[in-house]
Amino acid sequence: MKRNSFDFRCFLWLMSSLLIATTSGVILLPTVAPAEELVVKPIAEKKVSELPPGPLFWRIENFPSLAQAQAAAGSTGLAAEVSGRDWLFTLAAKGGSSAGGTEVAEIGPVPPIRAPTYLLRINHASGHPGAATAVHSHPGSEAFFVLAGRLGQKTPSGIAYAEPRQAMNGHAAGMPMVVFSAGTTDLDQLVMFVVDATKPFSSPTEMPGSD
Repeated sequence: MKRNSFDFRCFLWLMSSLLIATTSGVILLPTVAPAEELVVKPIAEKKVSELPPGPLFWRIENFPSLAQAQAAAGSTGLAAEVSGRDWLFTLAAKGGSSAGGTEVAEIGPVPPIRAPTYLLRINHASGHPGAATAVHSHPGSEAFFVLAGRLGQKTPSGIAYAEPRQAMNGHAAGMPMVVFSAGTTDLDQLVMFVVDATKPFSSPTEMPGSD
């Protein structure tokens, strides 16, 4: 009897979770919550009229203080405090260094773009496992540096991953992509952009072959 009573309660619960429109023959299932989105926050940006001669790389350095990072920033450098550390991000030729800084990573070569004005931006992105962006593109490239968790990026070329303390270089302008938290712990990452400042920073798009 106990088992039959339990089965009957389960049946009632299942039926109560369905809305059956008998006149139209349509069955509406319970609403499923959309996937969680990554939390993305701009932390530094500047516009410049020209870039250094290429090929260019993103140089990431740590400094003892934010004031020192700001003092060392050149025309294409952006300083910020993120996750308890003081950073300087510089778009420049390979192999350079900033006085007083400790190199963390060098990412590139950055896919080249041509624009009347350039926007350099640093974003801080985070999210629980499975959190993702919508399919989108940028009028330039974005590069990643993972602080914690595991980064995933899907493009028409496939899926790539980066682990903590690893970098991922950007694609050419207009590349459709989805960025997501691919690990079992929260993703914490830095994202570096160089884009055409005269165009929308981010645009919704479709992933080829997703139909």
